[in-house]
Amino acid sequence: MDERIKELVAMGASAAVNCHPCLQYHLVACDRLGIDREDVKAAIEIGVMVNRGAAVKTRDYT
Repeated sequence: MDERIKELVAMGASAAVNCHPCLQYHLVACDRLGIDREDVKAAIEIGVMVNRGAAVKTRDYT
């Protein structure tokens, strides 16, 4: 896996766990690697969807 893909995965994971410092760190890394902001946005959106899905399933236990 190349560094660009690793950073996009890290952006999605950071969004999934709501880690704003992680998002900031990996956004700088994405910029350094020249990753298009549309790709970054897509990775974040995937992480947000994962987060929402987990939240829904967690509510099933209440």
